[in-house]
Amino acid sequence: MSGIWGNKIKLSIFGESHGKSVGITIDGLKPGIKIDLEYIRGQMKRRAPGFTEFSTARREEDNFQILSGYFKGKTTGTPLCAIILNNDTHSEHYEKTSDILRPGHADFTGKVKYNGFNDYRGGGHFSGRLTAPLVFAGALCRNILEERGIIIGSRIESIGTIKDKKSFDVVSTDENMLRELSKDKFPVLDEDYCKKMKDSILKTKSEGDSLGGIVETIVLNLPAGIGDPFFDSVESTLSHLLFSIPAVKGVEFGMGFNMTTMKGSEANDEYYMSEDHKIKTYTNNNGGILGGITDGMPLVFRAAVKPTPSIAKPQRTVNIRNEKKEILKIEGRHDPCIVPRAVPVIEAVTAIGILNLMDE
Repeated sequence: MSGIWGNKIKLSIFGESHGKSVGITIDGLKPGIKIDLEYIRGQMKRRAPGFTEFSTARREEDNFQILSGYFKGKTTGTPLCAIILNNDTHSEHYEKTSDILRPGHADFTGKVKYNGFNDYRGGGHFSGRLTAPLVFAGALCRNILEERGIIIGSRIESIGTIKDKKSFDVVSTDENMLRELSKDKFPVLDEDYCKKMKDSILKTKSEGDSLGGIVETIVLNLPAGIGDPFFDSVESTLSHLLFSIPAVKGVEFGMGFNMTTMKGSEANDEYYMSEDHKIKTYTNNNGGILGGITDGMPLVFRAAVKPTPSIAKPQRTVNIRNEKKEILKIEGRHDPCIVPRAVPVIEAVTAIGILNLMDE
């Protein structure tokens, strides 16, 4: 199993959803970096389950313990390891259906890949629970980036068929607005459409079903010249990490697929010289990236998050032990919509990817 990522900064993730803990080891952090524990706790709380009516009833505080690489408030330069205990697990639901394949989950593929030895409780290592250590690592990296003036923020662009009426100004996004959005557990620009999204989630939840959505992310104040084409381009690096988030099924940068409907004269971002003698573009259709390298404009991308596969509605499936048809109605505690809790995870892996590209 590939639980290791990175070259300048290396991550090694471990644990299962219903195991004793999940955790991460971060190698490559320079010595002497001040770690703001309260900042990291704040980011962890944004992802933590069980605190809103839109998330699973599984309640985890997501308190972390740093085991190594940290001394007197700063990094030591040696591998930094942190764990997050699993305290609120109800494994009995999974024991009863261990041979029944849950549609939309990695039950079948996991059994095939690991010869049936994988931990299936709560999805095991394939669970969104493993995004908790990603948020820990991302918060640490994000804090470092913010010290350099680099700001990351997101909004929920859509939930199901309901789309936020307002949108980011992708040419000159306001820093303070991004900072405020990062404090919101349901970040939407238009309050009226925020309420419509929430109502839609609760209605779908009452029907025993789930919803997905789109998250749009912006990174401000990145200098031009970051990225190592071909294989470590900005898009390659971020896409690799974004697709490592279990629920993400699509990523596009800038105008993305909409660029296919445009002419070159419309898609090209024309240049001008700003008053402070910086090269800028009038538009930002390419999302701040050209040739896999940042151009100094805001970095913009969107991630598609699928509906939570665990739903109460009856679904057709197969019992893998007796090879017979089954009708499955999933029990347990699950998110009716994972999108709000995916936002801090998306921002976290963005910070990890950018710091990995920047640090020499």
